Amino acid sequence: MKDDAVAGPILAVKDLTKTYRSGDKPLHVLDCVNFALQKGDSCAIVGPSGSGKTTLLGLCAGLDRATTGSVILHGHPLDHLTEDQRAAVRSQYVGFVFQNFNLMPALTALENVMIPLELRGEKHVGARALDLLDKVGLADRRHHYPTQLSGGEQQRVSIARAFSNRPAILFADEPTGNLDEETGTYVEKLIFDLNREAGTTMILVTHDMELAQKTQRIIQIKGGRIAYDSLIQESVDVKE
Repeated sequence: MKDDAVAGPILAVKDLTKTYRSGDKPLHVLDCVNFALQKGDSCAIVGPSGSGKTTLLGLCAGLDRATTGSVILHGHPLDHLTEDQRAAVRSQYVGFVFQNFNLMPALTALENVMIPLELRGEKHVGARALDLLDKVGLADRRHHYPTQLSGGEQQRVSIARAFSNRPAILFADEPTGNLDEETGTYVEKLIFDLNREAGTTMILVTHDMELAQKTQRIIQIKGGRIAYDSLIQESVDVKE
């Protein structure tokens, strides 16, 4: 059974670097990034395209491995874990909301929300999934497939799925990027309302400063480094 107690930060990022090879030269996508989030914190990661925002989110969630540095997620040092072990940590503690929804096309809305629970071997998952669909206003669309749903409805299903395993931390990557303004506003409210109700820590990657300002903390990435962190209210001189 999941133990929600953890000593220290829910997420701690220390001297994180990610480097790729570009021909004969190294390409530093992230360079010595440091920050930590406590239980219930909400944080937006902002910055121009190519600044390293999505790479940082992937490393924090254990979807990729850093070149150097460390990520400690809910007390688990991800850099010391195998791929399967990192997947197990994600299953236990992490929820995801992506820009492109990432729903399984052959499954209904209800079945998509049930997937994380079934993979964890939980019982009576249908009732939990239906309750979450009801919270996002889609209980009456539970038997519809993704192709039968609008973009906003698909994103609402993905939000319900993200909260199905009662995650300790939610990672949202441009969650309103493919939605019109009205639908995006509704989806934003759902995410923040569910996040507040569950007491979940949230990291939100976005280009939308208005959305970012709804979080408690804003971290700006520029050239792979932290250029600004609202927690310490100072800009950092970042060399391009």
